[in-house]
Order: sequence, then C-alpha cells, then structure tokens
Amino acid sequence: MPIIPDSKDWTWVLSRPCPECGFDASAATPATAPGMVSSMLPRWRAALRRPDAAERPNEATWSVLEYGCHVRDVFALFDHRLSLMLTEDDARFDDWDQDKTAIEKDYANADPAEVGVELTAEGEQIAASFARVPEEDWGGKGTRSNGSVFNVLTFAQYFLHDVVHHLHDVDG
Repeated sequence: MPIIPDSKDWTWVLSRPCPECGFDASAATPATAPGMVSSMLPRWRAALRRPDAAERPNEATWSVLEYGCHVRDVFALFDHRLSLMLTEDDARFDDWDQDKTAIEKDYANADPAEVGVELTAEGEQIAASFARVPEEDWGGKGTRSNGSVFNVLTFAQYFLHDVVHHLHDVDG
C-alpha cells in the first residue's frame, strides 16, 4: 500500500527545535555536519541489518529499509545542491518528490545490505563536501522551486534535521 505523501513544509525546523526528534538546528553548522553524518552511519547500517528491516510497522509508515533508501538519496541530492550553492550565484533547485522517487526506485524491495553500503558511501561523500566549506562561504544562497531560500548555513541545518529525524523514525 502506498504511503500518504508528506506535504509539510519542514523549514520551520530552522526556527525552533523539532518536538518529535529533539533536533535543535541552531546548534548545527556546515562545520558540525561532517561529524554528525559520520556518527550516524554505523547506526544506519545496524538498523538496516535488523531481520525486520523491510517490514513496515504499519500501512502509513515506511520500513527501515525504505527510510534507509530515502536517506541515501537525501545524501546524494543535498550533496548536489550544496555544490550548486557553492558554485552558482543564487542557485535554484526543483522540489524533490520523495514519494515518487520511493516508487520509481522501488525502495520497498531494495537489498538492505546494498542500501547500507550505498548509504555509507553517499554519507561519506556529503560529509567530505561539508568539511571543505570554509566559513566565508556559508552565505552562499539557493532557492527551492517552492520559494524557500537557504544559505549554506541554513541548508546544513535543514539537511541535518532530515537525516537525524529519520534515524529517530527508525529507532536507530
């Protein structure tokens, strides 16, 4: 059964802590992103090794496997967007339909071991990308097609909330 698409605008996490996962974006920066991402990778691999990783807890919630696929793709997408923000003036990027991607890439039937390897590689890549961003570049801008405007600092905060929140979602 397909998941009901999430249509929330999660940019509110930039102004207050998330009551669900406890993440406080104000404490995160591009400089803290590499360590945060690296510390999550072993927890994701452990979650993906669970015997029930491919089972949805209920009809309306992704499985650990599906969340793992999503986070792998978040790592890749945000790495690309970070690159755009650092190389283009006022970079623009389309909204991403995560639910369409989940269907097109058949998240539900992926191999958890392969997803663990891919998630780790993509996580290491974006961690390295954030590690190379000097503080003087934190003001670089990007605009999503829905009008949400980020600078590299708020982009890192928004990104980190996404991956922390999903680790919370799977009790990782």
